[in-house]
Amino acid sequence: MDEMDEELKCPVCGSFYREPIILPCSHNICLACARNILVQTPDAESPQSSRASGSGVSDYDYLDLDKMSLYSEADSGYGSYGGFVSAPTTPCQKSPNGVRVFPPTVPQPQPQQHLLPQPGSLPPIPRNSCITCPQCHRSLILDERGLRGFPKNRVLEGVVDRYQQSKAAALKCQLCEKSPKEATVMCEQCDVFYCDPCRLRCHPPRGPLAKHRLVPPAQGRISRRTSPRKISTCTEHELENLSMYCVQCKTPVCYQCLEEGKHGTHEVKALGAMWKLHKGQLSQALNGLSDRATEAKEFLVQLRNMVQHIQENGVEFEACLVAQCDALIDALNRRKAQLLSQVNKEHEHKLKVVRDQISHCTVKLRQTTGLMEYCLEVIKENDPSGFLQISDALIRRVHMTEGQWGKGTLTPRMTSDFDLTLDSGPLLQTIHQLDFVQMKVAWFTFDPASAHPDIIFSNDNLTVTCNSYDDRVVMGNSSFSRGVHYWEMTVDRYDNHPDPAFGIARGDVLKDVMLGKDDKAWAMYVDNNRSWFMHNNSHTNRTDGGIAKGATIGVLLDFTRGILIFLINDEQQGPVAFEGLEGAYYPAISLNRNVQVTLHTGLPIPDFYTPGEADPTTSMC
Repeated sequence: MDEMDEELKCPVCGSFYREPIILPCSHNICLACARNILVQTPDAESPQSSRASGSGVSDYDYLDLDKMSLYSEADSGYGSYGGFVSAPTTPCQKSPNGVRVFPPTVPQPQPQQHLLPQPGSLPPIPRNSCITCPQCHRSLILDERGLRGFPKNRVLEGVVDRYQQSKAAALKCQLCEKSPKEATVMCEQCDVFYCDPCRLRCHPPRGPLAKHRLVPPAQGRISRRTSPRKISTCTEHELENLSMYCVQCKTPVCYQCLEEGKHGTHEVKALGAMWKLHKGQLSQALNGLSDRATEAKEFLVQLRNMVQHIQENGVEFEACLVAQCDALIDALNRRKAQLLSQVNKEHEHKLKVVRDQISHCTVKLRQTTGLMEYCLEVIKENDPSGFLQISDALIRRVHMTEGQWGKGTLTPRMTSDFDLTLDSGPLLQTIHQLDFVQMKVAWFTFDPASAHPDIIFSNDNLTVTCNSYDDRVVMGNSSFSRGVHYWEMTVDRYDNHPDPAFGIARGDVLKDVMLGKDDKAWAMYVDNNRSWFMHNNSHTNRTDGGIAKGATIGVLLDFTRGILIFLINDEQQGPVAFEGLEGAYYPAISLNRNVQVTLHTGLPIPDFYTPGEADPTTSMC
């Protein structure tokens, strides 16, 4: 249950919730923390007051109250965080959890003796007080009820109490005469904690004692301290019990709310029926999320096994490579060092990708497991109104979390095989051309050394843009002459409908024109609506379908058939673009300042493509 810690801690104080209340945005906060982050707005401000620029003040240094938005959304009480109306003179402080807390802006006068609040009661809330949710940063102006207008989250409070009790120190047997042993059960009727020997001796399971109910010690401790469930009362009408559920507002209501409140014309249903319905919905949603969590655990085992396989295969390949290179002449020995370096980089790259994916998946699984455990604890609650106050938000979170385990999340980003085969047959005069025969999965970056000076690099040379409105060319730092290769580029920025070009090029391609303008490049250029293939300034095969921000362009280069194919968002774009390709080619693109792309390499060949098949066009469309 350790994964559930984050669900049970206040975003302000960072500790377990104490007297949690539910904000209208469905987030929770301790009652005391809510008082700490209240801010009093000036009386002179009205809903029509204009907004100041707020220049020089950060979003959290002072509270921002966009009065126009707040009052235009009066039904919900919420408004957007926009510019600053005013800047209080008291700066904020940071809570232990990193959330900024706003102290009172005006010192409170010492209260007279006869006006002191009674013990256990809350001090009065100042006029025009405002609270901002520390998680979603939405602001709300409190009404005359102050914080009493927010419902208490009794379900969350109960889950926190059970969780803390389960983590408490072990309970001792109450009947051991010397050195009490750890208790293993508690009898609810006798109200006594027993260890196993004392239970067998003093509480045998026969006679009248056979009907007694024995429970685990932690559960017994909680049952000792748990008081009878209080009947839920309405926050609007404190003397009325919550008895119905407003379907439109998604909240429990009382009889008086239906008679004279804003819920009078709304559809209402029985509280118990809706309680059972929402419990069923949450349980059903958890089933799907549980399946994803199970798949994630199996996926982590697969990834950890891949680490071992990569290490074993890497060691084995290095040994084979050394044995082959040692049999060659001195010139081959110099080349051997370069090849070993390449294999080591491939080895480290594979390990890094898999380990990064393990780390990412572990964190996501921990969050998923924590949410599941929390939801299961919530389902155990027998408080219908308390449950319904949080059930909608939990159901949305469960569906959202399940969606995060979508397509591709549980697919390895790297294979454990080293698809590198060394051809040791070339003659000594061709040793300087020695390279791996085939790399089905190759990795590379953009090459600053050969790029046009206007190209701007970032992200370890995997992301490029340009500082010119003219097209500029950048190539990869590796060339290909054999095998089958596939790489992708994602569009990070796409402004004003430019037409970047993607493809391959010879090393001496022109760098100051669009890719494909000369006879040294084979490319597809594309705008927001359509694409064309271009080589030696010849435009062919106009195809509908363009790109936008977030689009993915794939390039498939198959030397076994001498063809080049393009994909947009995993779908083939047009027919086979170019045929009869021989020799060495570099991956290449051309773009201007309106485009930014990121390169993704080390990718396997798409599953729907088989090198050497008779008609690749029909197989990919």
